[in-house]
Amino acid sequence: MLSTHLSARSRLAAVALTAVAVVAPLVTADAAAASGTKLTQAQAARKLRAAGISWTSSGHCSDRNNRRCTSFSRINSGTVNGIIAFKRASHCAVTITGGTETGHASGRYSHWNGYKVDISPTPCVTNYIKHTFRYAGKRGDGAPMYKSSAGNIYARESSHWDITYK
Repeated sequence: MLSTHLSARSRLAAVALTAVAVVAPLVTADAAAASGTKLTQAQAARKLRAAGISWTSSGHCSDRNNRRCTSFSRINSGTVNGIIAFKRASHCAVTITGGTETGHASGRYSHWNGYKVDISPTPCVTNYIKHTFRYAGKRGDGAPMYKSSAGNIYARESSHWDITYK
């Protein structure tokens, strides 16, 4: 009986290990996808437009390598989903003024790497951020920061809100 019990226990352990080996990569892939499958300009623009989000650029263009453009090329899907969720929750008009184009500060969670967008600081947007998110101090450049429960950072720069979706 003892050998039968151990044999059944061994089979159960083998099944459990197999399940972990199959499921673990799926969990890791899902976690990676949360912050960012890279989108093309067209994919991101389609999603943003469908959500009622507009964008503008001083150069009236979308070239990622031109600082006067507003580009969404290689933006993270999590960033696009984040700004769409912000618009829906705030009920504010949202206009993106900066995306993945060159000319922003570098770093791991940068515009270039697809984690950030800049939006116009309308009274609706500003009131929603200040009354919904927790004040998180000042950034190194003096910009006041607000942090959502999801960990997103909203920094008030001189001409826009700089938003980081991790």
